[in-house]
Amino acid sequence: MANVNELVGKVLTKIDDSVTDELRFYTEDGECYRMYHEQDCCEHVYVEDICGDITDLIGVPIELAEEVSESGDSDVWSGTFTWTFYKFATTKGYVTIRWYGSSNGYYSESVDFERWEAT
Repeated sequence: MANVNELVGKVLTKIDDSVTDELRFYTEDGECYRMYHEQDCCEHVYVEDICGDITDLIGVPIELAEEVSESGDSDVWSGTFTWTFYKFATTKGYVTIRWYGSSNGYYSESVDFERWEAT
């Protein structure tokens, strides 16, 4: 797994959202990263919202890339929930990608961010 702050200083050339609940970030230096969750039974993790214009992250260096999350107990299934916020900034603007996960409390609700070999 990678840390989202690895994107700081990198210039994105493309952000691909063609796969449901997965974002792929392509950098000027040929790297690719993906943000996703491998779904399992009794859980659901998905992109709830993107605040800001995601195209503001393309063509200029990323100045801020951080992950913030908050978890708690849910009334559904007597389970749990997790909010994960990915905050990005460039000279063009700010973008926050908000993920929401819920489960019966046994399964992971975390979002994975990894360097990925594009095919």
